[in-house]
Amino acid sequence: MINAPEAVQEYIALVTDGKKDLFISLFNTINENMPPGFELGMSYGIIAWSVPLETYPDGYHCKPNTPLPFISLASQKNFAALYHMGIYAKPELLSWFQTEWPKYSARKLDMGKSCIRFKNSAEILFELIAELCKKMSVEDWITIYEKEFKK
Repeated sequence: MINAPEAVQEYIALVTDGKKDLFISLFNTINENMPPGFELGMSYGIIAWSVPLETYPDGYHCKPNTPLPFISLASQKNFAALYHMGIYAKPELLSWFQTEWPKYSARKLDMGKSCIRFKNSAEILFELIAELCKKMSVEDWITIYEKEFKK
């Protein structure tokens, strides 16, 4: 996107029609299953659920004075991408997710370090994504973040 949207609804409105229903369903699944305390907004030009500065005044070490990112959602050219910093930072959570995936789907998991890619709605395991969102509280994330990233 040339001009990054500044609001969540603006971002969703820019998702192409062929992917919009899938993207909205994924967005709703994440949003409805986030533990209390995470704040919905925009970060780095994509949708993000973060720890607000009111809760964690130190903010994100890579970009001072910004909320601590946790989960982000992006519409890419060929897929929807869910970025989960908890999976990146906590090997036990990554292992749990990778173990659970085949219980829900015969499709191969398309995943990077923190990015889970979905090319079509048949690949989105909404129940598993909902469970993943609930696995880490704001307090858990701050503790892991401080241990793993903050120096």
